Amino acid sequence: MRVRRVVEELHLVLASGSRVQPMHALQALRHRRGVVALDSAGGAPAQLSLVAFDPLRLGPPPARLEELEAWCAQVQFIEGDPAPVAFGGGWIGACSYDLGVAGEQQYLALPRDPWRLPLLVGGVYCDYLAFDHTSGRVWLVLGAGELDGRASLAERHASIFDDLTVEEGQLSRELVPCRSVGPLVRKTQPAEHRARITAAREAIARGEYYQANVAHRFERSVSGDPLDLYLRLRRVNAAPYAGYLAWEAAQVAGEAQTLRGAILCSSPELLLDYNGSEARTRPIKGTIPRGATAAEDARQKTALLASEKDRAELAMIVDLERNDLGRLALTGGVRVEGFPRLESYAAVHHLVTDVIARMGPGVRGEALLMALFPGGSITGAPKVAAMRAIAELEGEGRGWFTGALGWISHDGQAQWNILIRTLVWRPGPTAQDPNAGEVCFHVGGGITWHSDPHAEDEETLHKARALMRALDERS
Repeated sequence: MRVRRVVEELHLVLASGSRVQPMHALQALRHRRGVVALDSAGGAPAQLSLVAFDPLRLGPPPARLEELEAWCAQVQFIEGDPAPVAFGGGWIGACSYDLGVAGEQQYLALPRDPWRLPLLVGGVYCDYLAFDHTSGRVWLVLGAGELDGRASLAERHASIFDDLTVEEGQLSRELVPCRSVGPLVRKTQPAEHRARITAAREAIARGEYYQANVAHRFERSVSGDPLDLYLRLRRVNAAPYAGYLAWEAAQVAGEAQTLRGAILCSSPELLLDYNGSEARTRPIKGTIPRGATAAEDARQKTALLASEKDRAELAMIVDLERNDLGRLALTGGVRVEGFPRLESYAAVHHLVTDVIARMGPGVRGEALLMALFPGGSITGAPKVAAMRAIAELEGEGRGWFTGALGWISHDGQAQWNILIRTLVWRPGPTAQDPNAGEVCFHVGGGITWHSDPHAEDEETLHKARALMRALDERS
């Protein structure tokens, strides 16, 4: 299939007097097949947002990351209008943590998650809106050529404009408000989670691994539209690598029991940013809650920056990521910047560091994704040993938690987050309420020999605060 790109810069002014923003576009186009938003408008660095829709009809995606490049090669992007942003059309989707490490499946048999969520969802997109938050410019990009039987370019253009010009008040009225039903259920009680941390420390003392990220899960019943819940999450926890993806059976790869659902992500963490020559990953290790006053907040920042335990934890993961990128980088082409750097979010402060690598010609985003996935900050080190320990300690698969959401452009550029601070929605089991659903989320932390089980458990609750607020708020 051959696709030619047609680009139009949008100067559309809504009835409110404002220009089209990502969340207006997401609501306006939400009824379209395979709609997905990669939302960088909240937090810093706010750079590029995409709202994509109507992926090319190529059949279910591949079941493994190793097959992704060949599957996407069914589509050839030919000469057309220049791409206005790094993403010029290509794969957009999400990868489950339970896919494991590429090439290591025979050594690492991970369990499936309790909801039997898909391992891979997404598709190849040539129709999307691109938002450059640095310049404030917005573009509509459409694919032309002999595609998959979709409407003509002129018909699609007119239909999209009809959707985008719907008044914001009307779009809000169309959303069924999402409310929580019943209690928030912690699936692993504090004593059990602390016992897992103790077991991890004992294994570290025996030399089995240096660090492992141990998590636990919450569930809650809800009623209403998951998009409404995402808009609330976005308000209470603005993040630079956020996103919303609703999937159905046609987008699903791998055996799955749940064939419809949504990912509601407010992630602060970057797994991969690749511009075709330089790759960047930005691991997060070290967390402390925000202070209630400016003075207390400043003390918390100072304490985190001075924490030997958190700095050591970050150093281990930086070394792991240097090795992951180094397998593909030019000799001597890997460097570390800003060790450590403090970043602040709605509920917590984090320590972060950039690991950057120069690549030679021919390296594509698919190869880099496989080299880094899953991110070392949410596995531990060494990666395979830590993941074996996580599977044993947690006793179940993680599903989307600590997987990745992002894109790979047809020219090999890529950007992926790590799916933390993420709610997962699925339809509820009751027929009495057509809007019934269930939500789950995980929170965890890196465990080293110096970890205190009680403090580590408390840290997970600090990380859960914004997710709990989103579930408790009303629209």
